[in-house]
Amino acid sequence: MTPTPLLSIRDLSVSFSTPAGQVTAVNRVSIELAAGQTLAVVGESGSGKSTTAAAINRLLPANGSITSGSIVFAGRDLATADERELIRIRGSQVGLIPQDPMSNLNPMQRIGTQIAEALEVHGRTSGKETDRRVVELLEMVGIPEPERRATQHPHEFSGGMRQRALIAMGLACEPALLIADEPTSALDVTVQRKILDQLERLTARMGTAVFLITHDLGLAAERADTVVVMYRGEIVESGEAREILENPQHEYTRALIAAAPSLTSRRLAAPLASVTGVAEAHAGAGPSGSGPAPLVEVENLTKEFDVRAGRSGKRSRFTAVDAVSFGIPRQQTVSIVGESGSGKSTTANMLLGLEQATSGSIRFDGDQLIGMRRRQLLAFRRRVQPVFQNPYSSLDPRYTVRRSIAEPLQVHGIGDARSRRARVNELLEQVALPPAMAERLPHELSGGQRQRVAIARALALSPELVILDEAVSALDVIVQNQILELLAGLQERLGLSYLLISHDLAVVRMLSHQVHVMQRGRIVESGTPDEIFDRPQEDYTRELLAAIPGERRVA
Repeated sequence: MTPTPLLSIRDLSVSFSTPAGQVTAVNRVSIELAAGQTLAVVGESGSGKSTTAAAINRLLPANGSITSGSIVFAGRDLATADERELIRIRGSQVGLIPQDPMSNLNPMQRIGTQIAEALEVHGRTSGKETDRRVVELLEMVGIPEPERRATQHPHEFSGGMRQRALIAMGLACEPALLIADEPTSALDVTVQRKILDQLERLTARMGTAVFLITHDLGLAAERADTVVVMYRGEIVESGEAREILENPQHEYTRALIAAAPSLTSRRLAAPLASVTGVAEAHAGAGPSGSGPAPLVEVENLTKEFDVRAGRSGKRSRFTAVDAVSFGIPRQQTVSIVGESGSGKSTTANMLLGLEQATSGSIRFDGDQLIGMRRRQLLAFRRRVQPVFQNPYSSLDPRYTVRRSIAEPLQVHGIGDARSRRARVNELLEQVALPPAMAERLPHELSGGQRQRVAIARALALSPELVILDEAVSALDVIVQNQILELLAGLQERLGLSYLLISHDLAVVRMLSHQVHVMQRGRIVESGTPDEIFDRPQEDYTRELLAAIPGERRVA
């Protein structure tokens, strides 16, 4: 006898009111999920997977509505439940782990206070028991020094640590159903594995059902019992996870699998021999036949921060980057990998001049960056540009695409209105966007289109170095593959150097010429992608590789 499902979605349709009329985002979707099971919903951006999840606990945007179907959870149809009942269910019975921590954490409140609120609102704990449980939850999701960290604010956490705090909040009341919307997309592979192992333990111990939304097919294969593939608001294929991913029947599922990066994916980086030849033509050779001088030379770079120690508020020194040295050759991609909090983004911020180094040296094209005067720094920033993880938060929502891309040209006083307009059109063409896109606002673009706009803006000043800080980690696999192809092509055509900060080791292997592994602020291993991924020397590097999703079930 088949058990009654904990969650039963039948013929669900969701529409949004837009100036152009009603748009159907989810069309007659049916899904069943039993207690203790994990279901993964995969699909590209705009496929309807997050909208389906938002409909379950009725957290659709104001212009969204359920137009047909039912959502039966534990015997109650949530599609028709009143707001009082939904408030009682949300958090306590249906937990949520959203994707973007900066939009979902209160910047004014301490992390511990926000987790405590999730516990006390639903009457799970009070007083000292709440404090103990908060520390336990932070420790459970892999945050070091949980007692001290509980007293800090979101801006004092790294991106990965903020995501872990959201996961702690979602798990706080040990809900019967956990909706996890890309819960680990910002996390390195070792922390990701720890979090997902914890979700599995919850499933086994309490019969928790997990509704997992992900663009990581390896993760879906490893962690889910059932996979549902969505495309343009409809389910095109569903079934047992391994069967779907090893024997896909639908053309779209096959396209998703083909686009997913892996350690065996085709290398996109140009061969070193051809890169070196172009670089020597571009710049004079280095000292005594050592080849071209690096564009960037980092020596003994150190960054320390003042941090609070516990509730006492006493200050202490924390070393985020510890005597790091490396170079970035011209027209090559150098990658830094490591766990969240390893110091890789702090290193990138010092290269951008956004953080002041405590000690050490950064030379760009022979000039010392540390201690540069304002005018020198402005000239330097024309030559170095960033592309960040979240294109929506890095683009002004009030600016059209044209204005966003033209802004660096205006700031640096380059050209007039006519020439800037022509330059924007040229840049849109370089990143494979049509000229008509120039007049749109960010919310009118898909995630992949927004990231292309961010890349176009970074290229506006014709930089020599582009710093890619998790620039593709938030994208679905098809769009991610397109952006990686774009970046490799731009490097070859424009002679760009890249510093790639990433926790996605498959992406690193595809795009890199040199890889540095960071742990606790130090570089512990360096080498070519083949050396790092095929012949790792350090236990820490081997742990990173072993934690890549998909190894256990798909390999």
